[in-house]
Amino acid sequence: MTSQALDKLAGRRTPATWVRGGGLSTLLFAMPMLVIFGVFSWAPIVKAVVMSFQKTNLIVTSWVGLENFQRVFADPVLPMAIRNTAYFALLALIFGYPVPLIAAVLMSEVRRAKGVFSALAYLPVVVPPVVAVLLWKFFYDPRPEGVFNTIIGSVGIPPQPWLQSATSAMPSLVLEATWAAAGGTVIIYLAALSSVPTELYDAAEVDGASVWGKIWHVTMPQLRSVLLITFILQIIGTAQVFLEPYLFTGGGPANATISVLLLVYRYAFQNSLGGNYGMATALSLMLAAFLAVMSLIYFRLTRSWSTS
Repeated sequence: MTSQALDKLAGRRTPATWVRGGGLSTLLFAMPMLVIFGVFSWAPIVKAVVMSFQKTNLIVTSWVGLENFQRVFADPVLPMAIRNTAYFALLALIFGYPVPLIAAVLMSEVRRAKGVFSALAYLPVVVPPVVAVLLWKFFYDPRPEGVFNTIIGSVGIPPQPWLQSATSAMPSLVLEATWAAAGGTVIIYLAALSSVPTELYDAAEVDGASVWGKIWHVTMPQLRSVLLITFILQIIGTAQVFLEPYLFTGGGPANATISVLLLVYRYAFQNSLGGNYGMATALSLMLAAFLAVMSLIYFRLTRSWSTS
């Protein structure tokens, strides 16, 4: 009996059996991808962790330990950034989360030109984000002849300071962000809806279910796992909002729209000559850790819902 057969009978996994089983060739084939992934993914993460314990502008570097984290916590703007980010995420969930689902359900009921509606729904995603923001910034012109002010003026509503008011600035940002991102989610929901067996709708119709009844008792349960995934993705995405506050308002007025990532940008590029990358990476790691823990808790809590 060969040594390989003896190892199998004994249930042992030795380096020799691993090589003879093709492990070495598998490792060689995977090595380029592992190197690329390590260089472009893990190396920056390790560098960020190291940098968070340094005071550096990429020219002068000194070790400061936990001082960067202490300075971030002591920054009076941090609570405002957290509150604004949470407010943005809440508004995006209230308005931006159900809109793609409603649009997908309505589009799934369309018998003709469904492809045209799908293309129109996805069109905002194709528009470059910077172009979309600049276009909406033109729409938000606070003058009476501005696009949106002209529209609401036709029904007797006075001109609104869309981005210049601390009250309306954040909802204005959420409106544009919802328009820009909803198309991708609509396509995901349409794909999920296409996999729902039509027999379920036929059975519900035989039982006398209304349109709302079919949506609530057939469509929603079938989309449960997809809804749970898009929900956490939406939270993660809105918690990392940067482009809209940066291009629309720069965090104003009076820091009413500053987000956590915009504060990271300020630490890195607007504090001093060359910026303080140590504070920026410290706040970035804190945000990443929060999102990781929240995601872990979320998936633990919803594990039974997605499988039942």
